[in-house]
Amino acid sequence: MTEQFIPPAGHAQAASAAAGAAGATTAAAANALTHVVDLPPTAGAEPPRAVRLKARGGDRVFLTVLAGSGILVLTVIAVIGGFLGSRASQALHAAGGGFLTTAAWSPGNGTGRASSFGVAGILTGTVLIGLVAIVIAVPLAFGVALYISEYAPPRLRPFFTSLIDLMAAVPSVVYGLWGFLFLEHRAVGVAHWLATYLGWIPGFQVTGARVHDPLAPLTVYTASTFIAGTVVGLMITPIVSSMMRESFSQAPLGEREGAYALGATRWGVIRTVVLPFGRGGVIGGAMLGLGRALGETIAVYMIISLVFRIQPHILQAGASSVAALIAAHYGTATPFELSALMAAGLVLFLVTLVINLAASAIIARSRSGRDSG
Repeated sequence: MTEQFIPPAGHAQAASAAAGAAGATTAAAANALTHVVDLPPTAGAEPPRAVRLKARGGDRVFLTVLAGSGILVLTVIAVIGGFLGSRASQALHAAGGGFLTTAAWSPGNGTGRASSFGVAGILTGTVLIGLVAIVIAVPLAFGVALYISEYAPPRLRPFFTSLIDLMAAVPSVVYGLWGFLFLEHRAVGVAHWLATYLGWIPGFQVTGARVHDPLAPLTVYTASTFIAGTVVGLMITPIVSSMMRESFSQAPLGEREGAYALGATRWGVIRTVVLPFGRGGVIGGAMLGLGRALGETIAVYMIISLVFRIQPHILQAGASSVAALIAAHYGTATPFELSALMAAGLVLFLVTLVINLAASAIIARSRSGRDSG
């Protein structure tokens, strides 16, 4: 016989009332939710406003000074370009399109067919000197920057940083004297070795040199693109190293610690975190150094012997540079020759401007550039 529990009447009515109340509450909540979701948008409602911080006091002054400085820099660049263009108009009109393709430089007075001048030769020499400087400066600056930011003891890093930055304060004429009096006579042996064993490379050939004759004079290797580029490379090393060091030092600490936590060594952290983060700084620093090398004047002028032809042999005596050309002929130039020098300076100005703008764009698009901005 099965027993069945029958609650008292009062309890049954209370339970039924509670269930009914709970059901009513659930239904009301469902209806209210449906009502909220289906509520049509209010007519004339304004969209959410963007929150903008308003500069006040010192911030407004700082932003004004910053904007004014940027406008001033752009104005100065435009004035320099306009000045060079106006002074070079006479020579550019006389030379025509051949100004960029002619290697000879004999502007004369601008009359007759005897005048033949262009920047093909001197611009080629300028670019070659800059490339030699970059080949020497970038590995040296890269190693210095990596050592200071990652391997040097923390207490010695400020000293090393100041020591490298101090090289940028040395006047260019001192570098030129050092290159002419000390480096040139010692670098000819390196140039002779390169011409002897790497002469099969087109740029390392030396016309008329007897590379296998021990009694042959070494004067064919002096005043060359190689020596001038070496001196300029040492001059731009602090600039390139500073850019790379700042880029390496900004690598995120969280990513560094995460790599260490996964068992990476110090070189593993550098390879997977620091170098990818600082890639833009390395490229941008190299391009900024190239722009600086292209415009170097006194040090190059004291070392090279000017030749007005396309000279692709970097180890051979004789080189050319736009800045050195202007320094050598500015004092004795006639009005037309001065216009031709201004035209050469305008070409150099545009080339360096394009290189610096490209370097700035690369730095701005990199992670280190975005974080520093």
